[in-house]
Amino acid sequence: MADHLEASVTLPSDPASVSAARAYVVGTLAEWGLPTDTEVSESIRLIISELATNAVQHTFGQSPTFTVDVELDRDEHLRIGVTDSHPRLPRRLPAAVQQDNGRGLVIIRWLTAEYGGRLRIRPTREGGKTISIELPWTVPARPVTAAGQQEP
Repeated sequence: MADHLEASVTLPSDPASVSAARAYVVGTLAEWGLPTDTEVSESIRLIISELATNAVQHTFGQSPTFTVDVELDRDEHLRIGVTDSHPRLPRRLPAAVQQDNGRGLVIIRWLTAEYGGRLRIRPTREGGKTISIELPWTVPARPVTAAGQQEP
């Protein structure tokens, strides 16, 4: 595989774009060798769903689009980031407010840490922000058979 792979898509800040972002990331990672039926793939689906949902819901219509970037460096590090143009950084809500929402970043942080990764939140030069995760790239060296064993 190449030393560095990148993919990017910009989508409208619309609820329908959440599933489009999820499909884009999962499809890209499948092209890069990550099977779609693995636990890590399911976790990435949830992470990108939360990131894209936040970009749509919490920009209050002030970010007409959001961009999803996917990068793989030397088959070692996977980075997925979502950038929007709203300047407000995410913040933790009080417990009473968290009854129905407000847990997205907690879920992302927990899943990312479970796989030995990290979550980063950075302001952009243009005044928005990027929320990204970095995970170790853990693609099986050999295909897995239907019985769950790796082929020689």
